[in-house]
Amino acid sequence: MPAIELKHVSKSFGPYQACSDVNLIISEGEFVTLLGASGCGKTTTLNMVAGLEDVTSGDILMNDRRVNDLSPVERDVAMVFQNYALYPHMTVARNIGFTLKMRGLDAVEVARRVEKVAASLELSAMLDRLPSQLSGGQQQRVAIGRALVREPKFFLFDEPFSNLDAGLRLRMRAEVKELHQRLGVTSIFVTHDQEEAMSISDRIAVMNKGRIEQLGTPEEIYARPATRYVATFIGSPRIELAAGETVAFGNMSACRIGSVTLPLVRSLRPGRQVEIGVRPEHVRLGHSGIPATVRLVQPVGPATHVTLGWEGGTLVASLPGFARLSPGAAVFAEIDSAQLLVFDRESGELLS
Repeated sequence: MPAIELKHVSKSFGPYQACSDVNLIISEGEFVTLLGASGCGKTTTLNMVAGLEDVTSGDILMNDRRVNDLSPVERDVAMVFQNYALYPHMTVARNIGFTLKMRGLDAVEVARRVEKVAASLELSAMLDRLPSQLSGGQQQRVAIGRALVREPKFFLFDEPFSNLDAGLRLRMRAEVKELHQRLGVTSIFVTHDQEEAMSISDRIAVMNKGRIEQLGTPEEIYARPATRYVATFIGSPRIELAAGETVAFGNMSACRIGSVTLPLVRSLRPGRQVEIGVRPEHVRLGHSGIPATVRLVQPVGPATHVTLGWEGGTLVASLPGFARLSPGAAVFAEIDSAQLLVFDRESGELLS
C-alpha cells in the first residue's frame, strides 16, 4: 500500500493552470523530491498534499485514505518552510515544544520530547537561547525539530535551505539525509536545486509546466533523461545540444551535423531530425576528433570546465585537475559515442 498517492491531481487559480494531471506514488519511508524551475508547480503540489491548497480535480490518498477534505492536522503532516517562522520571543525549547503545548500535553511529556529531539539535532546546549542568538543553520534545525517533535507520519519540506549560504546548505543536506536514514519517515522535499535533489533523494520527480516530466532515481534521471528538458535541467555544467540528422553508417546509424558524423549505438531510420546531447564528463581533448576552439576555461578545483566552439555549436569538456589551456587555442574534442543522448527534435523525447 502506497504511503502517499496522487491520482490525476490538477490545480487551477482562475484561468491559470498551476498543476495538470499529476500522478505520483510514494512508498512507505521513501524520500521523494519535487524538482523544477520557479513556477513549475512543485510547491503547489506540496501544498495540496499538505492540505494548504484545495485540489481542483483528482484525489490525494494517504495510507489508502482519501484526504482531499481533511485539514493538515488530520493528515498528520509536518512542514518545514524556507523561512524558519520561529517565535523570536521564545527560547529554542519553547519553539520546539509549542505545538505540543497547544495540543494539551503535560509539561513533563513536552520536556521529554523536546529534549529527545534536541539531542538528535545537536541542539541540547542551545535550548535556553533565543532565535536571534543562533546561526541560520541552527535556526533551520530548530524549525526541523519543531516538526519532528510532533512525530508525524509524513514530512514535507518546502525549499528549506534557500535562505542559507552555500556551506550551510551542504551541511544541512547531509543532516536531513542522516535524519531520514535514522527515522525513515515518508518525506517529500521541494527544491529548484538539482544538485540538492540528486544528493538526498531516493527518487526525483522533475516537474515542468505543472506536470511531472520524469520520475526516477537520481541515476536514472541523470543517465537516461526522458526528455530534452530533463537532460538540460539536470547536470552541472549542463549538457550541450546540437541539431542534426540521422544517416546510415554501415550496419549502424549515425548523426550528421554539418561535416561531422557521430556514430550512434542505437539504430534509427535515416533522415530523422534529432538533437544530440553529450555530458561534459564524456568529452575529452586529444590528437584527433572534432576540430574545436577553446572559448572559456573555468577551474573549479578537482576539475576544469572547458567551453569549446565547434561546427555544431558549443561543447563543454570536464577535465580532471587544472587544465592549462588558453582561449582561442585550436584543439580536438573526442566524444564517447556510447554516451550520446539522442532526442527527437520536434517532441523533445529521448529516442531509445
